[in-house]
Amino acid sequence: MIYYWLHLIYIYIGSKFFWKKIDLDSDLTRIRRVSILDCDSLRYMANSKYFYYMDFIRFEILFRSKLYENTFKKGIFPVLGSQKIIYKKPLKRWTKFSITLILDGWDEKWGYHRQVFKQNNEICAIGYTKFALWKNRKALYLPKILADSGIKKTEMNPSSEMLNMFKNDYEMIKN
Repeated sequence: MIYYWLHLIYIYIGSKFFWKKIDLDSDLTRIRRVSILDCDSLRYMANSKYFYYMDFIRFEILFRSKLYENTFKKGIFPVLGSQKIIYKKPLKRWTKFSITLILDGWDEKWGYHRQVFKQNNEICAIGYTKFALWKNRKALYLPKILADSGIKKTEMNPSSEMLNMFKNDYEMIKN
């Protein structure tokens, strides 16, 4: 957990002082290397680490865009409603990989991201996240916050595949 928090501090400091600002709706790609600390059985990246890297790139786009000023500084926080990952090929220790964050769309309450892990131009895994922005335990109207944060599109409907993937999440919890 210390590694996680140190990495978040690194992302925050880099975003504030060293890296240029980016648009919230642009794709963000980062090159990473699978370290020994990322592996279980010391050979392949652990499934839990994929979620770490998904968190890191979401926080990076938050800190590097205008979204930070329009949310955190106003007491608004991002929350995940659901996340899923599909694994295709393992990432070996010491190898480089890229992760790309893609905004898939939003509705009044939820935003949707796709996060693609690639190695040698081959997809190794794809993560999907459903997020909202909350204040006082209540989800806020997402299109207004995104517009205030620099997104020029008035709407961007998520793909039907994305909506279908998260469709039954809350029914599964009830059962």
